[in-house]
Amino acid sequence: MSYFGKNIKKIRSVKGLSQQAFAELFDLKRGTLGAYEEGRSEPKIETIIKIAKYFSIKIDHLLTEDITVNELLKFKTDLSNYAKKANAPILAQIPCITESNQQDYLLQYREDSFVEELPAIQLPLNPTKNFRAYTVTGLEMTNKDKGFYPKDIVVGEKVPPNVIKKLNNGTLVFALVEDKIIFRRFYGSGNNVTLRADHKNIEDTSFKSADIKELWRVRYVFCRRIPEFGTDYDNKLQFIEQELLKIKEKLDH
Repeated sequence: MSYFGKNIKKIRSVKGLSQQAFAELFDLKRGTLGAYEEGRSEPKIETIIKIAKYFSIKIDHLLTEDITVNELLKFKTDLSNYAKKANAPILAQIPCITESNQQDYLLQYREDSFVEELPAIQLPLNPTKNFRAYTVTGLEMTNKDKGFYPKDIVVGEKVPPNVIKKLNNGTLVFALVEDKIIFRRFYGSGNNVTLRADHKNIEDTSFKSADIKELWRVRYVFCRRIPEFGTDYDNKLQFIEQELLKIKEKLDH
């Protein structure tokens, strides 16, 4: 099997192209492109030539070597604006699990074509790593009016199964387990995993690590609200003012 499918998927990621956009560029069906990327089908020689020529990649390189991101940055589609593109930040396309698509995700999370069509956010992160965004839907991770609220977004990096046991206790994660997605703090003990909410009224959820279908370690968070610093700041200023007055009174006496 050639490296073709893996390489074109990497090209799409670096160039910020969806399967549909890439397929249309070379007169392909999206399903056909998906089959190439998943290694279920090999392309015609005409298609290989078109893609190699478009991105200025040698055909044997496209078929027989694992192209790196650094190499892809050197390949160009337009000599006139290549310098401009080379200086542009690399944006990773991060599929987002939302309240409206969560049930579909639970059923189709293994299907690359489904994940490809999820709404995505673009961030200047390493495009070779596997990230997923999750929209918070409940108040489980709040404590005394602090924490995460509905509509906040957390971005997680996928944790391989063999690394799960090595996670530090208290790590913020979201996990696909028992046909639901749970956003909690991770606590591991041997083959057992406990997911704990910050909200004191939410009971722990425990299960075997082997039951985890996907686990994402939270790396970035985006909150919809602006933190309320005003009241606390005013109180501190008032306290300082009172202390200064006390000092002045002592000096006057």
